Amino acid sequence: MGTTRETIGIIGAGQLARMLIEAATPLDLDIRLLAASPDDGAARIWPRTSIGSPDDPAAVTAFAADCDVITFDHELVPESVLIALEASGKRIAPSTNTLRVAQNKQRQRELFAQHRLPQPRHRIVRTVHGAEQAAEAIEYPVIVKAAYGGYDGRGVWRCTDEATLVEVVSGLAERSIPIVVEAEVRIERELAVMVARDHVGRTTVLPTVETVQIDGICRQITYRADCHVPEAVRIAEIVANVVDLTGVMAVELFESDGQLLINEIATRPHNSGHYSIEALASSQFEHHLRSVLGIAPGSIEPRAPFAVSVNVLGPDDGSDPRDRIGLLASGDVHIHMYGKGARSGRKLGHVTVLGDDLDLCIERAWAATELLTNEPRPEGM
Repeated sequence: MGTTRETIGIIGAGQLARMLIEAATPLDLDIRLLAASPDDGAARIWPRTSIGSPDDPAAVTAFAADCDVITFDHELVPESVLIALEASGKRIAPSTNTLRVAQNKQRQRELFAQHRLPQPRHRIVRTVHGAEQAAEAIEYPVIVKAAYGGYDGRGVWRCTDEATLVEVVSGLAERSIPIVVEAEVRIERELAVMVARDHVGRTTVLPTVETVQIDGICRQITYRADCHVPEAVRIAEIVANVVDLTGVMAVELFESDGQLLINEIATRPHNSGHYSIEALASSQFEHHLRSVLGIAPGSIEPRAPFAVSVNVLGPDDGSDPRDRIGLLASGDVHIHMYGKGARSGRKLGHVTVLGDDLDLCIERAWAATELLTNEPRPEGM
């Protein structure tokens, strides 16, 4: 364990796998992919790709046979498949126990409560009646979350009254999906911090960044080299230890009334860490690969005082931002497109701008995004 010549197998071949490959190439790391489709973003650029569903135990087992360690582009691999892999002696990073927490918001809330970590007031319920009681105790408006199966705002609802609540939770209860009912907190800022940890516990916490969400989708990430949030670092380190992390993890936080509250975690590279490709000496993707292999941690030395990343979403008119890349002549805008077909509202890529002036970085990043999408900057951004 801990040699760079080990083969890393990545289950999933979306944009995170694509950027992991980009980080692995300068280090000459051996990467294999398991893609659900040859049209997946990473599969399109990487020859050492097998095609198979992460839901198919036979496909995953056959793929893993040629890999020394398995890691993930997403958290959608069924728990039964993960258990079978570990039982066969295969190293997976993060582990099954870690992924069990990442895949399920109920388990996150329960684990954080057990370790007295700060989070919104909440109750876990399984019935409509239980949700009604929880909302009454917490007081409307409440946030309702499906325990599993949601991402980018899906599986999360704001309920202002009992009628809306019943409409939302009825379908979840019928499908026996546990329901998290939690207080709506007054959000002053949304923060995120990436933390990297290897199998022996060596931990590196990347800088805390501020994120801006619109309709449940992250649109902007702001990095300040001089931003130090000790409480965010403390929380990230504790969570990394209690979930026994191997790899990188995002800890998403609300700042409310001067207190940090954990929103949720993701035990993989994350949208909130994309700025690090240009802004830090070692990106979140390099940190993940180093942690998975157990080799020396990367550096978080800043390359600029400020960085701003803006996500590029598919335009409403159905056009493809890739067709407009040639319009961007300035070298200070770093473009990352993910190899996805254009669809309205779909996350197709991101741009990052570094500089000495934060306002100018924000202006340049959004100007580039507007040029790529032919759509105006959202109000309030």
